[in-house]
Amino acid sequence: MNLKKRASGVLIVDDLSFMRTAIRGILQDAGIPVAGEAENGLRCLEFYYRHPVQLVLLDITMPVMDGIETLGKLLRLDRDAKVIMCSAMGEDSYIIRSIQLGARDFIVKPFKAERIVSAVRKAAGLNEEL
Repeated sequence: MNLKKRASGVLIVDDLSFMRTAIRGILQDAGIPVAGEAENGLRCLEFYYRHPVQLVLLDITMPVMDGIETLGKLLRLDRDAKVIMCSAMGEDSYIIRSIQLGARDFIVKPFKAERIVSAVRKAAGLNEEL
């Protein structure tokens, strides 16, 4: 995919609305814009295709299409996509598989606000504005 311009901000992908709301609040409190939200992998891909964003925060366990499958498809759509995996599953196999596929980082739930902000800033690049 030849992306002309990325939308500013982060796409939050999680099947739980309260989790999307919590992450949105953490990012907004840190001055990081949120470009949108999606409740599953399919909606993530649809959103990203229409509005490529600077960064995707992607949960692993979701209905319709899980995060691992979504990550693979997203990186085939845009090999330069920046993705941070976020899941309650702290098992090494998920972390290793995510990084092998191309995720920039992996955040284990429950998480601290500082960990999300730090991971997002690092994955976006020190000199890159969100």
